[in-house]
Amino acid sequence: MFFKAKYLSFLLPLASVFFFSSCSKLGWGILLWSTDDPPILSGTVLPVYIRSNIDHVWVVGVPDSSRKIEIPLSLFEFSGSKRKANKRANEFAVYALTYAENMQDGLPVRDFPDNGSRRVYRLRVGEIIKILNKAEGNPPISTTGDPLPGDWYYVLTSEGVTGYCFSYRLKIFNHYDPSLVVAPSSRGELPPDPDLEMVLSKTWSPEFYQQMINARRININELEKNYRFDPGQDIGIARIFLPDIEREFTYEGIYPDGERAWRFEGADLQISLRTNTTLAVQYLDNTGSKRTLLFVSLSADVDDIIMQEKTRRETQYMAIYNQGPVFTSSNFGTITFNEHESFTWTGFELLVPQLIPAESAGRGKVYMDIFLSPTLSELYSGAFTLRLTDVTPNRNLYFMYSLDNQGLRLEVVQDFGVEDATVTRRAASPMVLYFFRDSLSL
Repeated sequence: MFFKAKYLSFLLPLASVFFFSSCSKLGWGILLWSTDDPPILSGTVLPVYIRSNIDHVWVVGVPDSSRKIEIPLSLFEFSGSKRKANKRANEFAVYALTYAENMQDGLPVRDFPDNGSRRVYRLRVGEIIKILNKAEGNPPISTTGDPLPGDWYYVLTSEGVTGYCFSYRLKIFNHYDPSLVVAPSSRGELPPDPDLEMVLSKTWSPEFYQQMINARRININELEKNYRFDPGQDIGIARIFLPDIEREFTYEGIYPDGERAWRFEGADLQISLRTNTTLAVQYLDNTGSKRTLLFVSLSADVDDIIMQEKTRRETQYMAIYNQGPVFTSSNFGTITFNEHESFTWTGFELLVPQLIPAESAGRGKVYMDIFLSPTLSELYSGAFTLRLTDVTPNRNLYFMYSLDNQGLRLEVVQDFGVEDATVTRRAASPMVLYFFRDSLSL
């Protein structure tokens, strides 16, 4: 909405009367938002007479006139001298007449050009904003994993809020007629909704992520897939991304639908907060049945959880490495653990082909990627995977292990004994291998 400038009233604060009556100028600046009465285009250089912090306005002169008008502080940029104002106007000329109409209710204006940064304003459908400049930033990612087409812009709202908005859901246009008015949304402005703001500010991960964390059995591969519910407020497309579900919902806005509940207008999708950290997501599946999924807000970022788990695994591996790194058995050969989580195994002939393929030279990588069930954790310190990388296809060998002052005890785990990256059961006749620390390691 292009505003009408107020003509200067004779009832100015007393502190301002002297400046006005003497017609002395404070300096010059540029109009950021066009006025329609009187008609002045944005980007116009204007003389400044008064800044009123009480009324939150600038008093400026009208071009080719002796009249003076009030402009809201936020819709005018003071430069100082006329030379500086003209220089700033030349810089601003690229976007001086550029505005945008918002096409999605609730589209956020952010404090940084990144869709993970803090929201400073939510736009209404049909709301007009002023484009101030283009900004370099990280584009939002589409549901296919590709960057969305568009640009980040530094923008100004009619209420004087500045921030960054991505252009994917904006209709950008140039405005040459100060009398142009775009009708506001018929819905009017929604009242502030702190609960919805909280929902939109958080990352919502599947419930089984929290279960992994609680059980202290972090499956990095599952976390790296970044399963989640994404409200998609930057693009108007919500997404459910789970191992067995991948759905998209295009919507026009998010509106209240009960206590701490909301509907996505134009889509068969609703959400509700069960607690501050638990979000229920309801949608219609392909059969037309309503389905409810639970997502949680984790206490730490997924990337931080992955980093912590990698650190834990590295520490676990280094405990084995520092205890050896060479372990020898008169029956089963010698295992040498290398500093960078690799190994070599020689003299394993008695384990061919029952455990190790005949074509293997005993070289591979060590992965501390499996866990012990509560019952088995009473018997062993941990578990790991030895991946033979010198055979095709690579062969995984699973072991439970424990360390003592003399060496390393391993128990072979059959493939069927590992479920969801956890050793859940032993073989009927367990194969136990004991390796002594090599005397050179002492």
